[in-house]
Amino acid sequence: MTFSHIWVQGLVVILIMMTLLWLISIFLKNVSIVDIFWGFGFVLVSGFYFLKADGLMARKIVVMTLVAIWGLRLSAYLAWRNIGKGEDFRYREFRRKYGENRYWWISYFQTFVLQGVLMWLISVPLLGAQFSGSLKPAGIIDYAAILLWITGFIFEAGGDFQLARFRANPENRGKVLDSGLWRYTRHPNYFGDSCIWWGYALFSASAGSYLPVLGSLLMTLLIIKVSGVSLLERSLKGNKPEYSEYIRKTSAFFPWFPKK
Repeated sequence: MTFSHIWVQGLVVILIMMTLLWLISIFLKNVSIVDIFWGFGFVLVSGFYFLKADGLMARKIVVMTLVAIWGLRLSAYLAWRNIGKGEDFRYREFRRKYGENRYWWISYFQTFVLQGVLMWLISVPLLGAQFSGSLKPAGIIDYAAILLWITGFIFEAGGDFQLARFRANPENRGKVLDSGLWRYTRHPNYFGDSCIWWGYALFSASAGSYLPVLGSLLMTLLIIKVSGVSLLERSLKGNKPEYSEYIRKTSAFFPWFPKK
């Protein structure tokens, strides 16, 4: 089976998953569950690629394991953070804008299909890493990919842990977290997520699949320009007066020593 055939089949799998998730969201009246599913969805589609692709088995096992660790942790963390708190304000605003009688079906295309297509496009390095390279043994690029993934996981999981602990203290309400990993970058979790996906890109390149690296580039652009850094900072600037000083002294994305 060709690369394109498997990738298109992956799109079908993702759209089926998203359709089922949409039906559940109608029952719950909560579109926010799509955010919780994001990491787990990549685990499922990577598992599909694992079953269909005939790449180097050792690389496939490593990639599948790393995707599972990343995706399950992310979904578990978002579930722990969001379940019981109602629908996210973004979706509540859409629900108010379009009205209950229309939003139930608009949400399918606006949110579930859109995120499904993005998941499909971003997932392509996971297929590239597992599809080819069956005659090409693991080498230094694979080890570099593992090192980059570990670095990213430390920043993403560590940043989430430090932020959760900071928010759990009522004395920190309205304050800005500027210690730990957050001392060196304003978004250690987003930086870590990007590193993880460039780790997958290196696995794909090591297997001889170079164009799928564009999936990791797309993920990074979304993190920085669309749904991550830029969106969050617009909100924080208005809600936390101390954030402007934090911006002045702290690197936006890549970790670096704070300015004095």
